[in-house]
Amino acid sequence: MRLVSVSVLPIVVTVLAIPATAQTYDEHMASGDSLYEAMKPAESLEHFRAAYFANPESYEALWKFARSQIDVAKQLKDSNDREKSDSLYWVARLYADQAVRLDSLGAEGHFMLANALGRVSRSKGGKERVQYGREIYDESARALELDPNHPGAHHILGAWHAEIRRLSGVTRFVAKTLLGGGFMEMASWDSAVVHLERSIELEPDYIFHRLELAQVLVDLGRYEEAQEQLGQVVRLPVTDVDDPVHKETAAVLLEQLRNRN
Repeated sequence: MRLVSVSVLPIVVTVLAIPATAQTYDEHMASGDSLYEAMKPAESLEHFRAAYFANPESYEALWKFARSQIDVAKQLKDSNDREKSDSLYWVARLYADQAVRLDSLGAEGHFMLANALGRVSRSKGGKERVQYGREIYDESARALELDPNHPGAHHILGAWHAEIRRLSGVTRFVAKTLLGGGFMEMASWDSAVVHLERSIELEPDYIFHRLELAQVLVDLGRYEEAQEQLGQVVRLPVTDVDDPVHKETAAVLLEQLRNRN
């Protein structure tokens, strides 16, 4: 069950309102798209928010606002910013949830909802991850039902399988017996690899797909394959606001693997 009612979103966005401009809905959407492509999510956010005010029934404005909000939040890496980033992800979740309510057959709304929840869960302990796990799985799986070639949904589902398998046996046992986490038994390393490999096939230049797969391959002891993916990460151009950090992470891990013997 979702925790957000339809009436919550207008209250939240009123607090976040920006001054009205003379731009139309279409102009705000075009500006938001251009700024997002230029990797300026904070600036694009303002235009998608303004577009939402101009047309509160716009599914596209809602999911694109959620996407930009996630990109703003994920750049807050310092542990002191954890509360702030979580609150930003929560707002992204509100917008994504509203997008799903407007168009339950649109893959992007489900994907953004899973993405926001997945980002929050990665900063939590084992028990809290389990509590988020069912909805993350359901939303990403639903996105794939609606669009089987959605690279982001494949990535999230692959990461879900890996994150569940990384939980300790004790955590999984407690989750199954006390938290209703029996659904976690479907998680497998094979599925993690399959989904992440598919995300790369669909979006080969997106660095995070390859980094996530490399980390899974390391977990599985498949070090040569992991090095191949990490080498690609180091060489690929930056296309996402998080890519500079991903490249640094990949370079460090690649060096560790090369020196492991």
